[in-house]
Amino acid sequence: MKIGYKLAAEAFGPGELVRQAVLAEQAGFDFVEISDHYHPWLDLQGHSPFAWSVLGSIAAKTSRIGLATGVTCPTVRYHPAIIAQAAATLALLSEGRFVLGVGSGERLNEHVVGRGFPDTVRTRHEMLREALEIIRLLWRGGYQSFEGKHLRLEDARVFDLPAEPPLIAVAASGPESTRIAAELGDGLFATEEKPEIVQHYRDAGGTGPGYAEVPMAWAPDERTAARAALKTSRWAVTGWKVMSELPNPVNFDAATTTVREDDILEKFACGADPARYLQVAQKFVDAGFDHLVMQNAGPDPDGFIDFYRSELDGPLRRLTPKSARG
Repeated sequence: MKIGYKLAAEAFGPGELVRQAVLAEQAGFDFVEISDHYHPWLDLQGHSPFAWSVLGSIAAKTSRIGLATGVTCPTVRYHPAIIAQAAATLALLSEGRFVLGVGSGERLNEHVVGRGFPDTVRTRHEMLREALEIIRLLWRGGYQSFEGKHLRLEDARVFDLPAEPPLIAVAASGPESTRIAAELGDGLFATEEKPEIVQHYRDAGGTGPGYAEVPMAWAPDERTAARAALKTSRWAVTGWKVMSELPNPVNFDAATTTVREDDILEKFACGADPARYLQVAQKFVDAGFDHLVMQNAGPDPDGFIDFYRSELDGPLRRLTPKSARG
């Protein structure tokens, strides 16, 4: 079991994210994962720095901890040629510690460049397939061209390539996206504890690691934690269909007015009881995920990291699927 720390780029500025990554390395986390957004989910979160610059700084200030995007959309706001170059550079700077997490994106971040956001999931999946084909093509070396239904590449070459390309983890939630992950990725990325996601991936031939974000909010007491998560992270209970479609933070604010503390308490591990954190994490382990990302929505990141070091690190690593226990 590998344990990661989520760098909430919507909630903190770039310097603070780098500081947290350094603390995460000292606390024993295996990797940090950063969201790659242009906008935060809610205006009150107040941040959204450029993830790739933050990752470069983290690579320079750490020596052991892995780095990952969670996740980047390589189809609209970025062309996949740019992501192929960025990921190769970061892999070199981090000396092989980088994992490229990719997905089909959210309107919230992709519409900003004025090219529109595909209205159908089918089109988004087609574009993601082509993007991954382009990235793989460029990582072979040499000048490459590509003519797809949605994306093109013309005489492009990434000159600085690592000896081994970064692992690609593909975000998925259903049969088609898990098929893309199995066929064109090296791993799976998800935000829901649904066993069928991993099962679809395995059935499609996927053999790589499974990354999943585990919702939690640390504070000395449960209600303080729940109130903090409700304030900044209530969007997390809306489900992927809502999260992928809304265009701006104001829309997420309006769409989440009915979310209550009890909804947060049902989904998130809140407070300071290690048993509750293990209970929530166990659902993801039982679903088949083996790379758990601690996504803390509490008000005190330093307190959470200390709590992880003293109470969670060992117990989380010892979790096994119920099916394996027989």
